[in-house]
Amino acid sequence: MARTFPNSSAGQRPDKTEKNPWYEVRKSSVHGYGGFAIRDIPKGTRITEYLGDRISHAEADKRYEDHDENDNHTFLFIVDKRTVIDAGVGGNNARFINHQCDPNCESNIVKGRVFIEALRDIKKGEERGYDYQIGREKDDPPNVDEIYACRCGSPKCRGTMLWPPKRPSPRKRKKKATRNGSARTAARSTSARSSAKRGTRRSSARRGTAKRGTKRNVAKRGTKRSATRRGTKRTRPAKKK
Repeated sequence: MARTFPNSSAGQRPDKTEKNPWYEVRKSSVHGYGGFAIRDIPKGTRITEYLGDRISHAEADKRYEDHDENDNHTFLFIVDKRTVIDAGVGGNNARFINHQCDPNCESNIVKGRVFIEALRDIKKGEERGYDYQIGREKDDPPNVDEIYACRCGSPKCRGTMLWPPKRPSPRKRKKKATRNGSARTAARSTSARSSAKRGTRRSSARRGTAKRGTKRNVAKRGTKRSATRRGTKRTRPAKKK
């Protein structure tokens, strides 16, 4: 019999039987549930691992193809270009850690596993969080900034979980050259610039660089995926070790 999956991660509750020596999950003033330190946590501590069903990007899109684009809940986390962790299926309480614009934690990939680690010393009772940096997409709905508004309350709050913080302005097209010679020159110049950009992207990908702890641009590592017409965005870990 084929397995069935919910088309939203909203409404899930933490597992009260799950024990972690560093934090507990309870109601948060930021959003739903959150992870709170139950003891002082030193900087650099590996606090928890992000667990769940490991699936392909194609399976993630299929699983949540009917996801409401106005629902900002997501437990999908990109490991690499092939693998996504769906913590909504078989996941642990790490999925309830909230976004923070001025985070005290970060997400890191180590040999294909995603860990949440302390960026600084965290006091007992403090809520833990990391910067989701949800990647913007060309087909985002017009109200995407409203859907992913941030309410972390930090003095450094940028007002959104999205990255970049502001919707990029559309690029202006350059005027076509009127003379044949100028047109050929412009074409060669444009081709050279395009090739250079493509080369830079490939080089960065080989080095494994990634922005700090985000939620999805499909090809980028370590993201959480959130609602789009295709079904999901994803969140990226800060580092790959």
